[in-house]
Amino acid sequence: MSSLNKVILIGNLGRDPEVRYMPNGEPVCNFSIATSEVWNDRQSGQRQERTEWHNITLYRRLAEVAGQYLRKGSSVYIEGRIQSRKYMGKDGIERTAYEIIGNEMKMLGSRSSGTAEYGGEAQGAYPQPATQQQNYQNAPVYQQEAQNTPPAAPRRQAPAAPAAPVDDIDDDIPF
Repeated sequence: MSSLNKVILIGNLGRDPEVRYMPNGEPVCNFSIATSEVWNDRQSGQRQERTEWHNITLYRRLAEVAGQYLRKGSSVYIEGRIQSRKYMGKDGIERTAYEIIGNEMKMLGSRSSGTAEYGGEAQGAYPQPATQQQNYQNAPVYQQEAQNTPPAAPRRQAPAAPAAPVDDIDDDIPF
């Protein structure tokens, strides 16, 4: 049976990204993003909101880009996988932490709003798109190169129709 571990989040950074380097020299970037859910309470009719915080970890080039361009409050799209990690708390109780290991990132927002800066682009502010969906579609995509992952299986193609026999090809030659 197949399985899938995929997470897609769109949220805002709660703090500036923190970039560190592993002993082999590869960068690692950690930050947290907040996602919010809003609904109207059926009993009271009041608007309710719940914010969920997600710990994000990026590696290699993706970590460098995030550390360079993201800031607290930046709006970002993250795609990756969830990973759990066990640790011993200060009180001696074993706990489990969950983090998102990102392999794709899109910086949302504009230069003028201060949410994300894009390097190597034209001078001036980006126009603010009318909708979040348009903003998402126009954002630059940064993907992590897959390491030690098997190549994708070849896709099946429909068999080609047999070519019709050619009786006399001399008449079609222009020279």
